[in-house]
Amino acid sequence: MEDEVGLEKSLRPQYFNQYIGQNKVKEQLEIFIKAAKMREEVLDHVLLFGPPGLGKTTMAFVIANELGVNIKQTAGPAIEKPGDLVAILNELEPGDVLFIDEIHRMPMQVEEILYSAMEDFYIDIMLGAGDGSRSVHLELPPFTLVGATTRAGMLSNPLRARFGISAHMEYYQEEDLEEIVKRTADIFEVEVVEGAALEIALRSRGTPRIANRLLKRVRDFAQIMGDGRVDKAITDKALTILDVDSAGLDYIDQKILKTMIEMYHGGPVGLGTLAVNIAEDRETVEDMYEPYLIQKGFLMRTKQGRQATRRAYEHLGYPYQDEK
Repeated sequence: MEDEVGLEKSLRPQYFNQYIGQNKVKEQLEIFIKAAKMREEVLDHVLLFGPPGLGKTTMAFVIANELGVNIKQTAGPAIEKPGDLVAILNELEPGDVLFIDEIHRMPMQVEEILYSAMEDFYIDIMLGAGDGSRSVHLELPPFTLVGATTRAGMLSNPLRARFGISAHMEYYQEEDLEEIVKRTADIFEVEVVEGAALEIALRSRGTPRIANRLLKRVRDFAQIMGDGRVDKAITDKALTILDVDSAGLDYIDQKILKTMIEMYHGGPVGLGTLAVNIAEDRETVEDMYEPYLIQKGFLMRTKQGRQATRRAYEHLGYPYQDEK
């Protein structure tokens, strides 16, 4: 068990030169970090946004390592009241990185405390209640806040404006995913035959987290149904059984598109209605499935609702009517 945990940790790159993909984000951050270190200043606050599984948490840790400072990690939902945030801020050392995942889910009363902390490195807190209450001014050491979100549009304007650096994490290219699969295979000491890594990459929805997960499952099939080597044949067989098709669409992706085509003639259909039909919540559909379907041209957003495209019909084997 400990060996497996150690392997999981080793999958995360520690520095930019180990981090595969996201070249635009890396190039910009490298410049900003070098400039901040030359001036002996803390790095501006960084907002990382994009779909799940693209390496936002890993990037936060890489930023801290490149700066040569400690990192304190938490998540928006975990900071329920102002006192929770004050306790975290009070533990920071000069130059530290504070990483807040799902930062869009922080309560407003907590967010408001962050404004002065981010801008001027202090907070004012109220102690006590009623006539005995008093305000306490608490100076903070300079620090860098790295916020991560899958829903940048849900951030308030005042909070978004306090991030000096915004970085959009994009879906990965197949060649980068192939390299990630090969790197992970080396760490897990799994032999991947030529072509198999690319096949996994092509079906990974442009997402390293999914690529690594699929490699693990294919490894299981190779161990039980083959000779332990991951080749193209066992990869295709395993991913077919796992309902991951040639375009990387899984069971839920296909269910979304099939529901739209079979029940609503391709749409338009409202997000809420669609979520109810496939028994998923709106946020899951909007954050985890819709972005990839849109990027790959299977789904469109219109003013009237979501609509399946010609490509969705053709991919799933449905006849498409031009007059639709």
